Amino acid sequence: MEPVKISSLELSNVKRIRAVQITPTKDGLTVIGGRNAQGKSSVLDAIAWALGGNKLKPQNPNRDGGATPAKLHVELSNGIVVERRGKNGALYVRDANGGKGTQKLLDEFLSALALDLRKFMAGTDKDKADALLQTLGIDRELAALDARIQATFDERRDAARIAKKDRAYADGLPRHEDAPDEPVSMSELSAQLMAAHEQNRKNRIKRSRVDEVKHDYDRAKSDQKELSDQIARLLEQVDQLREELKAVEEKRNTLGADLLAAQAEAGKLTDVDTSEIERQIMDVDGINKQVNDNRVWARAEEAAKASEAEQQRLSTELDELRARRVALLDGAPLPLEGLAVDGDGRMTYKGQVWSNMSSAEQLRVATAIVQATKPDCGFVLVDELEKFDSEQLADFGAWATERGLQVIGTRVGTDDACTIIIEDGKVEGQDADEPVAPDPRGKALEFEPEPKAAPAPTWGGASF
Repeated sequence: MEPVKISSLELSNVKRIRAVQITPTKDGLTVIGGRNAQGKSSVLDAIAWALGGNKLKPQNPNRDGGATPAKLHVELSNGIVVERRGKNGALYVRDANGGKGTQKLLDEFLSALALDLRKFMAGTDKDKADALLQTLGIDRELAALDARIQATFDERRDAARIAKKDRAYADGLPRHEDAPDEPVSMSELSAQLMAAHEQNRKNRIKRSRVDEVKHDYDRAKSDQKELSDQIARLLEQVDQLREELKAVEEKRNTLGADLLAAQAEAGKLTDVDTSEIERQIMDVDGINKQVNDNRVWARAEEAAKASEAEQQRLSTELDELRARRVALLDGAPLPLEGLAVDGDGRMTYKGQVWSNMSSAEQLRVATAIVQATKPDCGFVLVDELEKFDSEQLADFGAWATERGLQVIGTRVGTDDACTIIIEDGKVEGQDADEPVAPDPRGKALEFEPEPKAAPAPTWGGASF
């Protein structure tokens, strides 16, 4: 089914309007121009009231000085005719087959945002983003994903704080590179010292044996010399002395071997260095403190590495969630190329948040989203087009035409950018006293009581 558009409208005695007949352009931009206080905005207010219900009824709908109450006649492209007339602006609706209709019939295909774009434009960035996401049908999934992202971000922030604290604690602890891995024992060190002293005592005994043997050897050598001298003096006692000499030589040889053996053994001896053991005994409490410091540091280092690993895990998870969010938005059929929703839940266009967009960009974004919220509604009402120059309006009109969107807007001015000019409550060139045309089917519309105004639809808690 083709989107519903406004085929024609006829208004009289509505706010500042005296009598107006307009046939809007089917696709693209119809600009209602004029000076201030001539009735331009009254046209949009009248359309909104006629189609949107009493919730959009102007506070003072009847024109001051008008001979009759406000009268509104709107024909839609789907064949439905809508009128409001009488003292209270009663609603009359006929469908394409001539049957009676109500406001409910209109609400089925008309967009509340299209009738009151100003509320959308004035909403917060998050409200606009929520409206966009609802049109894509991914608002709940994205909200759940954003909640997980926020929770993971908070968890990673807490993990980073813990990791930083653990790292600072570990780095601030004393650590001793030359300390042993285990505490030293006073009793074990004492036993080692006693064993070392015993070994050194035995070494001293063996060294003193060398001195004794050497003393005996030297004495035997002296005796040998004395006996040799006696042999020289006492040739007569040669035989006896030779026997004595032989015995002394044998003794000397034995002692010489003993001396060599004792010297060789003494040369192989190595005294045990007791200075380190004695130092450790003197500083056993300090060493054990260093060992304990190293153990505390090791536990703190392990905790810091675990905290850092958890922080990294959460960072990876957060990156994955953000990638899923981007993929979700990338896969959604956005109503306008360049639209997105950032990580803070704000709608952006070409990377810019709403407040940083130009007026032309804001209008294009708003109308695209409004069109997407209810595709059956093929028109949108726009006020204050004087913000745009002629080139911008022409560009926007061409864009609306390409999308098959009917835009009816107002502009303070009377230049060539205006489609029609409203002056003193009537279209320039039209007869102000021309009555509103009767129903084209040649019969009066039957009255259908209008239901109580329903609340406006909401997006993200904001009412539009």
